[in-house]
Parts: sequence; C-alpha cells; structure tokens
Amino acid sequence: MSAATAPTPALPLDADGILALAARSMFHLFSSISQGMFLVDRGGRIVWVNEGYGRFLPALGFSSIDQFLGHQVEDVIPNTLMRRVLETGEPILIDLLTNKAGTFVVSRIPLREEGEGGAAGAVIGAIGIVLFDHPEDTLKPLISKFALLQRDLDDARRELASQRNNPLYQQSADGLRRSKYTFASFIGSSAAAVEVKRHARRAAQSSSPVLLLGETGTGKELLAHAIHAASARAQKLFVSVNIAAVPDTLLEAEFFGVAPGAYTGADRKAREGKFKLADGGTLFLDEIGDMPLGLQAKLLRALQEGEIEPLGSNKLVPFDARVIAATSRDLALLVREGRFREDLFYRLNVLPVRVPPLRERRADIPALVEALGEDMALRSGEAPPELTPDALALLAAQHWRGNIRELRNVLEQVTMRSDSQRIDAAQLERILRETGQEKIAAPDALPATSEADDGKALLRPLAQQIAELERRAIAAAMAETGGNKLAASRLLGISRATLYERLENPD
Repeated sequence: MSAATAPTPALPLDADGILALAARSMFHLFSSISQGMFLVDRGGRIVWVNEGYGRFLPALGFSSIDQFLGHQVEDVIPNTLMRRVLETGEPILIDLLTNKAGTFVVSRIPLREEGEGGAAGAVIGAIGIVLFDHPEDTLKPLISKFALLQRDLDDARRELASQRNNPLYQQSADGLRRSKYTFASFIGSSAAAVEVKRHARRAAQSSSPVLLLGETGTGKELLAHAIHAASARAQKLFVSVNIAAVPDTLLEAEFFGVAPGAYTGADRKAREGKFKLADGGTLFLDEIGDMPLGLQAKLLRALQEGEIEPLGSNKLVPFDARVIAATSRDLALLVREGRFREDLFYRLNVLPVRVPPLRERRADIPALVEALGEDMALRSGEAPPELTPDALALLAAQHWRGNIRELRNVLEQVTMRSDSQRIDAAQLERILRETGQEKIAAPDALPATSEADDGKALLRPLAQQIAELERRAIAAAMAETGGNKLAASRLLGISRATLYERLENPD
C-alpha cells in the first residue's frame, strides 16, 4: 500500500475525550449487565428505560415502555427513593426495594452537569439500576443475616420498652437484673414436671431458705428465677453467685463485701458484697456443695443472725435476703464425709425441692424439643428443626446424663450438620454416637393395653403414648382448676395459647 493511500492514524484523545468515552462505556456496560435501568431528569420525570427494565412494567400496570415514559418516578414505582437522590445529590449504592413488582437490590446514582474547572455541578437527573431481581436466591446469606439482625433489634427494642414499663425487669444502677424466668419457662406437663413446679410454687410463698437438688442441666437456676418471680420479693433484685466459678480466695469478698482500704491495693471506696446487693430480694447460691469449709461457718452465721461483716471491717451490717441454694452434689453424703457442715445443711434444707432428671420426665421431651428448636431458630435466623416421630422416640429413650443441656447440644449439632430441616432417627443416632453416648438406647416397644386382639402384642409409637399422657395431664389440670384455662395453663407450665391449641386439636 502506498503512502498516498494509507489511512490517517487516529489522533489521541485528550482528557475530556477519554472521560466522555469512559462515561459512555460505563453507561452501556451497566445497561447490559444489570437486570434493568432507567433515567429521570432533574424534575423526577422518567426519560429513558432500557429493554431489561421493560419486563417489570406489566407488574407496575404498564403495557409498553412508551406508556411508562414521562411519568413522575414516585407515581409509577412504589417505594422508590429517587426523589431523595435528586434533592440531596447523594447516591444510594445498595438498597432493597420491595413493591408489587417484587423485591430488588437496587442502586440510585445522581447525574451532575459539569461545573467550572471540571468540578461537579448541579444535579440534572439520576440513574436507577436494578442489580438483582431475585435477591432471595442471589443474596440469601446476606438477607438471612439482615433478617436476623432486624429481629434481634426488634427484640431489644421490646425488651427496653418492657424495662421502662415493668418494674420487674428494670435494671439496677450496678447492672444486676431481676428474675428472667417464670414457672411457665419450665417446660413440661409430665407428672414429674407438674410435681416439681407444685413444690416450687409453695416455696415461693415462704421466706425460708430453699434448697434445689438435682443433676446438672435439669433447670435448677431457672426454677430459682421462677421462685423469686412468684414471691413477695419479685419487685426487688435477684442476685446470683456461682460458687464453683469464683476462686476460694475471693469468695468471702464476693459474699460479704470489702471495707475501704481493707488490704494493700484495695479500693478506697467500700465494695458491697452480694448479700448486701440482694437486700430485700433473693440471693441465689449456685453449686453450694463446692463452698470451702472455712467459709461455711461464716455463711451459717450470716443466715442465722441476718447480718454480715465486710472483709477488713469490724462493723456488722444487717441484711434481709431470701436465700435459694442449689447443688448437683449429694449434700448428705458430703456431710457424712465431713466436707459440708451439718448445721449449715439443716439451715439450708428447710424447703428442699428435688428437680427430676430428664430420664424421669421423658413425656416432656417433645415439648422441650419444640421450645429448644424455637429458641435456636430465633438465634440463628433459620427455621426450627422438625423431628420425625421415630427421631422423637429415639430421643425419649436415651439416658441423658447432661439432661436438658445435653439435649440442646444434640439438637444444635444435628441441626447445623443436616442439609434438611426435617430430622430423622438415623441422623440423630449418628450424632448421638459422635457425642460420646456410652450406649444408645433403642425406643421401647410397649404392648397395647387392649385385650381384644386375641393376645396379639400391638405396638404403639412413642409419640402416640406421649400424646395420650399429655391429654390426661390436661384433663387432670382442667379438673383441678374447675375448667379455668388460665389457671390450668399455669399449673401445666405452658402458655394459654398452647393449652387452647391442645384442647382444639387433641391429636
């Protein structure tokens, strides 16, 4: 090719040309990769719509793009925030928009005219971009997390509102709260559960010490809260001390407080102990069986005299606190072995309440599974697990050394490791083996009570037997309360709504 016929090389673009080219390229790129895009002028009137956005128009009431153009944006796109972008000039880069066309992840970007020296000038319009039109599929993890955070925020707001309006849950100046549970929180309608709640309610009406006895994980602390909430001291503080969690050298100060300058490095300001903080309310001593012998004598004297002597002080301070103690250890055996004072044991053992292990209230396991599943769902943002009847039967057959705490752990593990919301016995058995169960018990096969089947051994699923026990318990509670549903629900430890549901749907 001769020089005369060679094409003239393109001149390089200047800065303004490159900027204009980049703007056109980005505009076309967004238009092609987005699910839809449109433009509005500075007055909020729709002036351009791409073909992708056209598929949303029928849901908005328009049959064509031409029919859609020219309208004010808020008149045709419900819940849009384009007007805010036009007024403030600030973009909204990521947002969820929901209207009758669906739920979308959108961006809204203002358009500005070029000012002097290349600076951004006045807003002349805005671009609306639909990034995703099915966010529940594309952004499921993000949306689930957002929903969980929103639910937690709503719960926190409701709790704050209840604290302002209900003195039972108001917070003291030192951050200690009042009781968190009531007898309705102790799930179960079995004979064993009803009996322990009956004894605990009686204890709530007295001011004498209460001793809660039972294995770990049975709900002793929950019952302590419930006893306080049902007592005449409910408007005062519920203060708890886990003796096993506090070093022996700090227990005396934790209980009785510290006088100013009691020892080197001590605060110049007096520190109140738990006995004084609980003045007028309830002091819960958890794991009382782990208290060192040296402190047991001082505790006995405090309970007998109703006064304490802070560490480093020679002044006696009176207090009025109702004591609830709990232990998973055999106190009578500790007394015989000389590791627990006999006189303190008798002082605490005025109103003993034995909290039954889970294996003695197997009929409550379906209700416990439901309550634990709902609590897990609230914390995780996922749907609660649904256990098949054979899975429930397998759970009911286990020994449960860790009781309700162990049951919750198993449910959490099987829920987290299952791909399905529905849990069967095979999945549960695998988790039970991995959690160190010494022996996985098979569900009992009980013969039917009817004798009209020529002696054939009829087998009923455990779920049916549990349902029958539940019906009997509800009937007994209704008879005991003379048909008062509110009183019956309280006696059974279930909500009134649950009782209505069971009465309407007994099967």
